[in-house]
Amino acid sequence: MSFTNLYQEIREEWKSLKKSEIYDVEKSRMIGWRHGPSVVRLDHPTRIDRARALGYKSKDGFIVVRSRVRRGGSNREKIMGGRRPRRLAYNKLTRKKSLKLIAEERAADKYPNLEVLNSYYVGEDGLYKYYEVILVDKSHPNIYNDPHISWISEPQNTGRVYRGLTSAGYKVRGLRTGRKGSSKSRPSIRANGRLRR
Repeated sequence: MSFTNLYQEIREEWKSLKKSEIYDVEKSRMIGWRHGPSVVRLDHPTRIDRARALGYKSKDGFIVVRSRVRRGGSNREKIMGGRRPRRLAYNKLTRKKSLKLIAEERAADKYPNLEVLNSYYVGEDGLYKYYEVILVDKSHPNIYNDPHISWISEPQNTGRVYRGLTSAGYKVRGLRTGRKGSSKSRPSIRANGRLRR
């Protein structure tokens, strides 16, 4: 079996995970993930097809980290006492960032000398969502000598995850719709608001 066919089969299994043969394995894995640390470095990706599609290569300079984020919204607990309810702001609160972007930022916090390349979903249970984040060591000779990935070593790509320059960051900022329909999102919502004053 060729690698292309193998990756295609893995991709199809993950499309309908609950009906696939790997679902029981995935559930047993998540029991261990839940009781482990929130950010864990891995020896190899859980979803090799997705990692390779997003730029991962099995060589020095690339690492994969599993990051765990608590599910749900940002609703706060109700404050008991003499206050007007509408001034409490504890209900219907929505995060400005996606859970995927938060997972990327936490992985970058754990490994400050590495840059986030991309990330992908690997599972969820009742309390957490799990993402695997591809990190790149921009000072490694394998990275800055590789013409396909050497762009990440340039100074303008330092701290790219914190500036919304990853794929998850672009999606949160509303920049995936092309030029038409997202004119107020470019170059950023804040900068566009300043330009229109």
